[in-house]
Amino acid sequence: MADTMVESDLVVRGGKRIDWIRSRMRLLAGVRAEFEREKPFAGLSIGVSLHLEPKTAVLLEVLKAGGAAIVGTGNHGSTQDDIVAVLRAQGMNLFGKRDDDLQQHLANVAKVVAAKPDILLDNGADLVALAIEAGTEATIRGGTEETTSGGDRLRGELAGKVPFPVIVINDSPLKQIAENRHAVGQSIVESFMRITNLMIPGRRFVVVGYGWCGRGIAQYLDALGGRVAVVETDAIKALEAALDGHRVGTAEDLAAWGEVFITATGRPGVLGAKAIAGMRSGAVLANSGHFPWEIDVAALRAQAVGSQLVDDSLERIELADGRHVVLVADGRMFNLAGREPKGNSIESMDIGFMLQALSLARVAGAGRTGLVPGAQPVPDDINQTIARRMVAEMGAHL
Repeated sequence: MADTMVESDLVVRGGKRIDWIRSRMRLLAGVRAEFEREKPFAGLSIGVSLHLEPKTAVLLEVLKAGGAAIVGTGNHGSTQDDIVAVLRAQGMNLFGKRDDDLQQHLANVAKVVAAKPDILLDNGADLVALAIEAGTEATIRGGTEETTSGGDRLRGELAGKVPFPVIVINDSPLKQIAENRHAVGQSIVESFMRITNLMIPGRRFVVVGYGWCGRGIAQYLDALGGRVAVVETDAIKALEAALDGHRVGTAEDLAAWGEVFITATGRPGVLGAKAIAGMRSGAVLANSGHFPWEIDVAALRAQAVGSQLVDDSLERIELADGRHVVLVADGRMFNLAGREPKGNSIESMDIGFMLQALSLARVAGAGRTGLVPGAQPVPDDINQTIARRMVAEMGAHL
């Protein structure tokens, strides 16, 4: 009885949160009306591995309205239990909870693959990789991939192994501009202030990576008075960072200068033992990428002589030489960490999830016969359609 009451309370709380988000996602509201008429996913199941939070819930409702059966799980450490409760009450088959450890999370992903979905909605290419490992890829019509990290995996370790089409949402200029630059930039800065309660003006920030997310983070920190330096290996992006007014150097060069280090590359180990060894005592380390591998947490803990959790997403790690550093969210993507995490802005995800919805519908209609196998960009007609609708929604005119 107690468990039933808790679940009921979660449904009520989560429902109120989703109602607010749904009321502001006007692009998806239009797509939902179209999907309810056309039923592009009738008879098909969609396997999902995605952050389960209120904005994601609205996307899944739209896919369900289009006739899809939903089976899925969240990403490690970002699942919001009240949102899962609401979606389960709507008949979606979802696994996982907020405090699942990594082993349980991987078991949840395996359950999604074992359900043999027709289409994959992936975040980090976990579903694609596991489907190939399990030998179930032959039953998959196609899918989408949300992230930079997942796109890198599809074009790297999984290149030539994926027999079905995967539309990489992150390749869309709409996602790069609206979500990666402006929404990630805004949410990372908001999350830093919310989680640490530290001041931005005058503080020295090192942003590792100057892709679309790194540009946005640097832009919003700079706008609030932060002093920003950039680590970037690509010469053209490094030049852009310098012309944007930022100090540019290697992680090791900037280690003693920086007070806060934020990774935004999608690549493993970009903030490693050598850079950590040169940091001043009290340095804050945070990661904005999808996978918790950009900060070499193992190397950090190897230098540690003790640690203390000072808040639910802040850990003070004491080092053998007497210094200490502060690790945010155990190196996981921290704009979905801490109390009341918000993530990216509603409007940016309205654009991003319309990209998801229309790309999934394209996969459902075209499948393997109408699209090439492997990673590919969002079709341009989808980009143009969404851009025109968003311009109109903003009251602007072409």
